[in-house]
Amino acid sequence: MEVLRLWKWISFSENWSKCDTSILDDIAQSWFTRREVLKANSQEYVEFIAKLKRKHAIETGIVERMYDLEKGVTETLIKEGFVSALISHGATNIPKQTLLNHLKDHLDAVDFVFDVVKENRPLTKGFIFELHQLTTRHQEYAEGRDQFGYKTKIALIKGRFKERENNPTREDGVKILYCPPEHVEAEMDRLIQIYDELTEKRVHPLIIAAWVHHAFTTIHPFQDGNGRVVRLIASLILIKHNFFPITVLREEAKIKYINALEAADADQPQKLVTYFAEIQKKYIEEALNLREVANTTLKEVTSILKEKVLQKQKDQLEQYETLLNEKRNAIFNYCSNFLNEYKIKLENEFGKAAKFYISSGRPTDTSKQNYYYEQIVAYASKHNYFFNRTLPKSYFVFGIDLQRENKYELVLTIHHFGYDESAIAIGAFLEYKNLSSGDSMKKVFSEPLELNPHVITINDNVSSKEKNIKLYLENVLTAAIAQIASEI
Repeated sequence: MEVLRLWKWISFSENWSKCDTSILDDIAQSWFTRREVLKANSQEYVEFIAKLKRKHAIETGIVERMYDLEKGVTETLIKEGFVSALISHGATNIPKQTLLNHLKDHLDAVDFVFDVVKENRPLTKGFIFELHQLTTRHQEYAEGRDQFGYKTKIALIKGRFKERENNPTREDGVKILYCPPEHVEAEMDRLIQIYDELTEKRVHPLIIAAWVHHAFTTIHPFQDGNGRVVRLIASLILIKHNFFPITVLREEAKIKYINALEAADADQPQKLVTYFAEIQKKYIEEALNLREVANTTLKEVTSILKEKVLQKQKDQLEQYETLLNEKRNAIFNYCSNFLNEYKIKLENEFGKAAKFYISSGRPTDTSKQNYYYEQIVAYASKHNYFFNRTLPKSYFVFGIDLQRENKYELVLTIHHFGYDESAIAIGAFLEYKNLSSGDSMKKVFSEPLELNPHVITINDNVSSKEKNIKLYLENVLTAAIAQIASEI
């Protein structure tokens, strides 16, 4: 039998410190600003956090293969709460009450993590033991092997580290070796020590959370329940820094999650850090679309509106808008330089076989603010976010004239995303124009690209966003040119 030893004496290698966190950093500042507003006023935010907790509680058990649950029923339980009547017959592979017990245990554990953050408790072995007891409250057995190597059930030790080996055999026959029981206590002490040191040095919380997750996984300190516990510990670290829980979805478990962990096993941790960043970015984008004002009474919403108008005046609105204009122009200028450089490259490659052209509307050009308005609305609707139409917009048209009966125009739009005015989205759609009817061009279709918008904050240094803006523009051009090449 082939054996793979995952556990080594844990340490924080240089590769971890070099990990790129810009996917999250590019948008984080808008979230920190918006979070304070939502915490103060928004019932939608309260409900959003409650739904995130329920999503984590459900998905963590599915990922650990404790139970299955139909996707439709999952969405209903996330929205409405863990109510027995909402679980239809045949929706799960275990008894309904057993499922509800596990879900309640997982939800109580998530609530416990949020409470620990409020109380500012440190990460200790005592806390980890409490977490394990909560997550396994209704689990009596763990899977093990007897002296002959046959699968068997063994009584689960709760709130204490393992007393026997828990080395599973993968589907391909490879036996995985985790930390032996005699070294677990020392290794967990070391994990907490390194965590404290990284926190003291102000290492990025995303890197700390990913490192703790990976180190804990290689130790595998409990007989069972390790995955559930470590995702909660990683969540604790991120929640302490005003981010969200780490929830691994069932459809991502084998492809993204396991692959990222295996890369980290080989001291290549970037995939795991990036995966955690993508989870946080997704939740931030959802949260930026939450309203701070609920539909209560006419008197209350009128009062809130008046207060906000007065507050805008008090906060030196003109100075703030000048700053936002500078940031919007900086993004526009960077995109302009990139597109013009690429246009020159294409002209050199194609010669006279095709023509390329660029036109644009700056964010300060009031006469062009309504250009492509309907297309932006369609794009935002397709990707399920609120397009703030009251704030300045800009666009680029990257035209490809194949000198036949049609032209293709890739339109890049830069507009505000969600309800916080510091969040900007870059999106794209492709337009096809027919020239067969003489000089007047007849538009045949305008189609949003499948790529999600690239969302960034302009509350901080815009130049730090250029690397990921460039990558997004390259992806947009790749998708558009691939579509055109498929059609001609």
